[in-house]
Amino acid sequence: MPLVAGVDSSTQSVKVVIRDAQTGRLVREGRASHPVGTEVDPEQWWVALQAAIAQAGGLADVEAMSIGGQQHGMVALDHTGSVIRPALLWNDTRSAQAAADINAEVSDIAKRVGSTLVASFTASKIRWLADHEPANAARVAAICLPHDWLSWKLSGSKDLNDLFTDRSDASGTGYFNPSTSEYDRALFAHVMKSDAEVILPKIVSSTMWGAVTPEGVKIGAGAGDNASAAFGLQAEPGDVVISLGTSGTAFAVSDTPTSDSTGEVAGFADLTGRFLPLVCTLNAARILDAATQILGCTHDELGTLALAAPAGAHGLSLLPYFEGERTPNRPNATGTLAGITLENSNRHDIARAYIEGMLCGLVDAADSLTKLGVGINRILLIGGAAKNAAIGEIASSLFGREVLIPPAGEYVANGAARQAAWALLGGESAPVWDLGQVEKVSAVHTPDVVARYRRLRDHTATW
Repeated sequence: MPLVAGVDSSTQSVKVVIRDAQTGRLVREGRASHPVGTEVDPEQWWVALQAAIAQAGGLADVEAMSIGGQQHGMVALDHTGSVIRPALLWNDTRSAQAAADINAEVSDIAKRVGSTLVASFTASKIRWLADHEPANAARVAAICLPHDWLSWKLSGSKDLNDLFTDRSDASGTGYFNPSTSEYDRALFAHVMKSDAEVILPKIVSSTMWGAVTPEGVKIGAGAGDNASAAFGLQAEPGDVVISLGTSGTAFAVSDTPTSDSTGEVAGFADLTGRFLPLVCTLNAARILDAATQILGCTHDELGTLALAAPAGAHGLSLLPYFEGERTPNRPNATGTLAGITLENSNRHDIARAYIEGMLCGLVDAADSLTKLGVGINRILLIGGAAKNAAIGEIASSLFGREVLIPPAGEYVANGAARQAAWALLGGESAPVWDLGQVEKVSAVHTPDVVARYRRLRDHTATW
């Protein structure tokens, strides 16, 4: 019974699961919190990872592990391997102008890297560094992503040439071509405004090892968080996953790459050799957190309140751009609550409007995928917010189709563990694990609610 460990190093916390490599049976788990903010000292991730591993009972009996991590974040290292400045995370929007500048300078960027850049991408952070902290930019000897840095720390290496990553996470940098699985070095130099030699992590496939810890635990390639979640769900082409975490994402497993010059769909890679076109919104689960604060209720009570209100919340609509927005690209936007009347000024309608507003942004996201020819056979709903009883019913009504809710679980960490198991056990395909009972939810379609949301979205476009 070989054991494998999977890690989800997310924006808010780190989770560790230890599973049977062959069956996927959960043996034990642990977690620890990450600091709040849009820039973080990576050392805090390392401290949290050690705490989560300890809570999970350690790695003494574990043969292999992989790390899934939040995408895009820029970890800049000097020639000694020291972190130059706190890592800028995906949700740090100060690099919005840098993204716009690069897009204007490189007319074929979507063709070269599968995506038009927004503030989230690593390339945008690097340009921001070059523009605003030139002294720090001049010190850069290597650039890596959060999961790359943690894998490297686990290896115990001090050699920057030992940095490694996988194609899924690399595809979110903005200087990697997911179709060729190679870095666009010329584009990187343009972004950096420098021809200096900068080390980028080597690309490792999911069936290979990137390193070994000093204690002998094999370290797999790892993955970006969404690719890892798709792998943990054992998603296949035609599956669209709606993930409700700090951010909201809609992504699909696809046999063919996508390229979207509008910037709505990011043409990412998955960790199996396929592709993972993805749309990300900045505002998801924390919209529900805000609703519980306003209404003075728990998350369960919020769902109960929302289901007691009619679809459309008697005309109340929320545009949930509480922290700016990535899709559509409005980094400086704020939220809008519209259509307020005496009739809907009550807890039930406010609860319904907050949930509908959060989910309507993801209906838009799925619509962007279909416009690029991505087929949808199934919609799977995951993430902490998916546990709320109201989410599945309201999501089905807004999407106009059945939604599937897998059992609550750490799917990013599970995907990383499954990747480690694949490399450990060998074979052409990854082991198939039992996900448990999947809930199926259907509700009456309410297209008028989405239409009203879109009118509000378009009305505020120039605000």
